[in-house]
Amino acid sequence: MTRLILIGILLLLSLAFILQNQEQEVTLRYFFGLLEASTPIYKPIMAGFLVGLLVAAILLFPPWVRARIDLRRKTKALQDAEANLEQLRQSLEKLSGRTHAPAPMEYSRELADE
Repeated sequence: MTRLILIGILLLLSLAFILQNQEQEVTLRYFFGLLEASTPIYKPIMAGFLVGLLVAAILLFPPWVRARIDLRRKTKALQDAEANLEQLRQSLEKLSGRTHAPAPMEYSRELADE
C-alpha cells in the first residue's frame, strides 16, 4: 500500500512538472555535433526517468524470480514436513492405542480452513 501511495505521489509530481514546463525549450546536441534538436525540457527529463525505471526493473527482476522459486520450494518442503509429522503422530497413536486430541493451535487451524 505504501508503494502505491509513493508511486501516486511521484506521478502527480511529474505531471505537475510537465504542466509547468511545457513552454521552456532545450536544444539537444547529439554525438559529434551531427544533429541538433529543439524540444520542450520535460521530454528529455521524462525519457531519462523512464529509462531509469526500465533499468531498475530489469536489474530487480531476476532476484524477484529467484525469491519466488525459493519460496515455492520452501513451502513445498514445509507441507511435506507437516504431512510426515501427521503420519508419525498417527503411527504413534496406533502403537500406544490412544486417541489424539487436537492441540489448540490445530483446532484453530481447522476452524480457519472452514
